[in-house]
Amino acid sequence: MTRFSVIADVSSDNLAAVRPVLLHMIERAAVTDTAEGLRIQGIMDGTDARDVNRRLLSALRQAEKKTRLRTEWTGDGYVHRFFEVPRLRWRLRSLRLDFYDSRAIVH
Repeated sequence: MTRFSVIADVSSDNLAAVRPVLLHMIERAAVTDTAEGLRIQGIMDGTDARDVNRRLLSALRQAEKKTRLRTEWTGDGYVHRFFEVPRLRWRLRSLRLDFYDSRAIVH
């Protein structure tokens, strides 16, 4: 188990639901309000930085689905930064090739 120190920026549609999760999961948590949401500093234990980030994000999303997280984890002399990239929603369309004309027709 590795001990990681964390600095995180959290934004959410419901900060009141997210704050108790942060205080419960992160040891020695110092939470401050910012214009974008919350900034938190503290300590968390885990096997690696990806593990602790995933656990924290999963717990936050259970409290409020629309929660965004930017983190910087420091442990074992390394700094790991995580941020979310917005998911693209793809709409599947049927594609039919017109063999008489070499153009694809989208339905």
